[in-house]
Amino acid sequence: MSAAPSKSIGVGPLPKRSVMLAAMRRKDEAFEGRFMVAVKTTGIFCRVTCRVRPPLDKNVEFFASPREAMLHGYRACKRCKPLDAQRSAAPQVVARMLAMIEREWPVPVRMRDLIEAKIPAGSSQRAFQRHTGMTFAAFQRAKRMGAGLAAIRKGTSMSTAQAAAGFTSSSGFRDALRRLLGDAPSERRTSEKAVLTAAWIESPLGPMIAVSSEIEGREGLVTLDWIDRKGLERELLRVRKRLATFAYARSSAASTSPLAIVAGENAVLEKVRSELGEYFAKRRVQFGVPLAPGVGTDFQERVWSVLRGIPAGTTRSYGEQARVLGDAKAVRAVALSNGANFRSIIIPCHRVVGSDGALTGYGGGLERKRWLLDHERGGLFV
Repeated sequence: MSAAPSKSIGVGPLPKRSVMLAAMRRKDEAFEGRFMVAVKTTGIFCRVTCRVRPPLDKNVEFFASPREAMLHGYRACKRCKPLDAQRSAAPQVVARMLAMIEREWPVPVRMRDLIEAKIPAGSSQRAFQRHTGMTFAAFQRAKRMGAGLAAIRKGTSMSTAQAAAGFTSSSGFRDALRRLLGDAPSERRTSEKAVLTAAWIESPLGPMIAVSSEIEGREGLVTLDWIDRKGLERELLRVRKRLATFAYARSSAASTSPLAIVAGENAVLEKVRSELGEYFAKRRVQFGVPLAPGVGTDFQERVWSVLRGIPAGTTRSYGEQARVLGDAKAVRAVALSNGANFRSIIIPCHRVVGSDGALTGYGGGLERKRWLLDHERGGLFV
């Protein structure tokens, strides 16, 4: 039986764990494509029908798609090939692209690299998406983010995290993690008074990363977004630099190098996790999480404040948003500020649509935007 392409990002609920465990044990083809089986002890994910010996129940995690499994740091099984969405051997061009990713890892393969390898960039990328259910860029982003953030989630030592992420080079792993979070905790300057803390948060739409700051005794949320969001690494570097300047503006400290982000928990992150859980359970539409100061420009902060005033279950166009701000001509600036919002759901930029009501660009992807709007319209929150 052929499996349908697994393009889901987890927008529907998985079957009950007991049902998935039973399907895994009997290798039930009726569940092919419904979920992925990931084994904690090996770091590998498989199809439900994979012919390997079933792992112990306690060592199993289930994910809605290959991308979800990769974002949690798992690698694809070489026997059942869960990345082959059509249950057929990868076309030669796709096989070459996958080989290039592995050969160049952790350096991403760019368009120019495909051209230099005499791989036709346009048609090959379409073939890659048809076969794997992911774009070439999204595949690499999921692999990279999964490797780095799996270390955060587990809170392991650098050497253990390196092995779990599949890096053979300690310097390569440290560089990849540093690009995302800054200095490793063991390298963090003890003199820093400003702290950025990151935590992994599960959601029905995929794993998210939340980052909070503590500057001059004020705690607040800096970032909350899905870890596969395009541009997340760049955004984290931006806020690390911006908040360093903000933190040291009134001090005599000479250094304004980007603040490090360390894995951990605090009251803000615990509140984010709790309130998000209530939101997805339809028990909350207003959030009380404090927002960190200094994240955006004055104009961006005004736009984000207006976004928080859009009632759940309703939408507003960019033009309407500009008029609320008092400048009907600022439509483009409003759209750019919406795109610069990396505190998803808490600042609900998903509630802004085109003038004709059509869904427009959303950093987390239009599939997530549609899900969030349907979630908020689909019945009363208690």
